[in-house]
Amino acid sequence: MAKFKKTASKKTASSKPDLQAQADKLSKSLSESAQQIWHAGVGAFARAQAEGGKLFETLVKEGLNLEQTARKIAGGRADVVRDAVDQRVEQARGRATDTWDRLEKVFEDRVQRALTKLGVPGRDDLTDLSKRVEALTAELRRQGPTSRKSAAAKAPAKKAVRKSAKKATAKRAR
Repeated sequence: MAKFKKTASKKTASSKPDLQAQADKLSKSLSESAQQIWHAGVGAFARAQAEGGKLFETLVKEGLNLEQTARKIAGGRADVVRDAVDQRVEQARGRATDTWDRLEKVFEDRVQRALTKLGVPGRDDLTDLSKRVEALTAELRRQGPTSRKSAAAKAPAKKAVRKSAKKATAKRAR
């Protein structure tokens, strides 16, 4: 067993420099890889700075184009919607006007029937009466001042006859 230990100790002593060399190689290759990664990052940054402005401008142009396209599409649809809404509003306005006109006609007819039942003269009656008053006024003007005095003297007698006729009518109604 002792021999085994001696051989093992000999191998360990000779393997330490090999491990050291491998560790140095690994360390050196890791340093070189890190350095290469660093250089690649710096290169990418430099390229991004150089091409970044161009890329940014290209992206802005594409964004503007997309926005214009979207506005055209939305504007066209908005016009269609606006036209449809205007058409519906006009239809509703027409229906409301028709309904209001019919309601107004019904109201006027009912009021006219109520006034007729109450004996209130209508427009035609008032027009006829106005024409008769104008005709009588014209006739009085043609007759002159002398006939007016005689007509004035006859007027109290007519009033008395009218009053007695009204009293008689009132008595009969009771």
